[in-house]
Amino acid sequence: MKIGPELSKVLSKTYEPSALIEMIFQRYDLVMKTDDAGRPVLLFIGKKNAQGKINGERFARRLLTDEDGNIVKDHWDHKGKV
Repeated sequence: MKIGPELSKVLSKTYEPSALIEMIFQRYDLVMKTDDAGRPVLLFIGKKNAQGKINGERFARRLLTDEDGNIVKDHWDHKGKV
């Protein structure tokens, strides 16, 4: 599974800092963990089971910032199945 342009738009938004955000995207359930700035850094995408856990894929965001806090590099690594 790859992160497409529509999902990238959702992931480029800023959310509540240091929170766990749950939402539905198209036919998938999403759970995102945000950093101190409110940027998603961990993504679970798939279908929720009866216990509320996601069965699907896990992604981790790699952010590289300069001294001023500007983003220099930003990409998502696929970490496998969950």
